[in-house]
Amino acid sequence: MAIGGVLFDIDGVLVTSWTAIPGAAEALALLADHQIARSYLTNTTTRTRQQIAAALSDAGIDVRPDEVVTAAALTADYVRANYPDARCFLVNNGDITDDMPGIDIVDSTDYDDGVDPDVILLGGAGPEYSHRTLSRVYEWMAQGVPVVAMHRSTAWTTTEGLRIDTGMYLIGMEETSGRKATAVGKPAPAGFLASAARLGVDPDEMYMVGDDLNNDVLAAQVVGMTGVLVRTGKFRQDTLDRWATDEFAMQPNHVIDSVADLPRLLGF
Repeated sequence: MAIGGVLFDIDGVLVTSWTAIPGAAEALALLADHQIARSYLTNTTTRTRQQIAAALSDAGIDVRPDEVVTAAALTADYVRANYPDARCFLVNNGDITDDMPGIDIVDSTDYDDGVDPDVILLGGAGPEYSHRTLSRVYEWMAQGVPVVAMHRSTAWTTTEGLRIDTGMYLIGMEETSGRKATAVGKPAPAGFLASAARLGVDPDEMYMVGDDLNNDVLAAQVVGMTGVLVRTGKFRQDTLDRWATDEFAMQPNHVIDSVADLPRLLGF
């Protein structure tokens, strides 16, 4: 197929704890040499687009801020479209307000006025996800205050091992409250389609490279992209093996050892 562009997940694909995965910088440089358009779709909510691009640059990977599509930016678009002028209670590890212009945000660490929010926004997990804060979120959720999650990721990989993420908390709160949160980031289609639109290409002309079988690769294939699963980051062989035994399950289009092998897959 014609290669209109390549969409990358970041954490676990290009870097781990913001240290470059071997061969990542060289692979991206080779794609640039062949004038292959690139975009980066991430559920990372600890940093803004500007900060993500700077961190990747420090790791030797040349990425511009306008090439990065974050879950926070997608969430801001969703709130503007569905809850205009809403007062939002944000629980997140990191200051990402620069990616959410025009949204009325009260950070969970600053909340003390007793006024119930119109919408609850859940970003990435961290120390801010305290017992008191989660109890407050659950109470509002049970009362019907809408919850918008930037993603449903259950874990991410660091150099010190796995860390649980927002999706792990959502599972329990949704089950016990009987209410469902809206998730905006991967695996929802919006981010994949927005990334393709940013490059000006159709989804069926794009490759998506990710380390998460469901949230990255298969979700991209649902919207027409060619999925490439890498055996780095949160990849687990037993997950792929279990999936492969289901004859009715969608399979990844390609599986490679790491992003360093991508140019060869693309024929470069």
